[in-house]
Amino acid sequence: MVIGLLGGSFDPAHDGHAHITREAMKRMGLDQVWWLVSPGNPLKARQPAPMADRLAEAHKVMRHPRVKITALEAALGTRATADTLDRLRQIYPGVSFVWLMGADNLVQFHRWERWRDILRGVAVGV
Repeated sequence: MVIGLLGGSFDPAHDGHAHITREAMKRMGLDQVWWLVSPGNPLKARQPAPMADRLAEAHKVMRHPRVKITALEAALGTRATADTLDRLRQIYPGVSFVWLMGADNLVQFHRWERWRDILRGVAVGV
């Protein structure tokens, strides 16, 4: 199974997120895409809207049987993407994960904590 992971604050979730998701499923042959609605983003100055509000909006924006809207990072207690990926690979050893991101995130990817580990650990789709 190949699962795409689209992480972000989703504050708010919008059609661009849905577009990335649909295109990734189509072009990369992903079995599922999980939206990882994060508790916060260390690269953003302001605090996001409440998690429940962002999850509800994400569910409105993206309705697809192969897309799961999750608060996995909050449930796992991870803050950095690399830590989340480490935990997911431990929990789901038979799954191949693909990290999905928009080009806007690629510009600052070098500022992400352990960004090299992310590139070594999973395929990345932009």
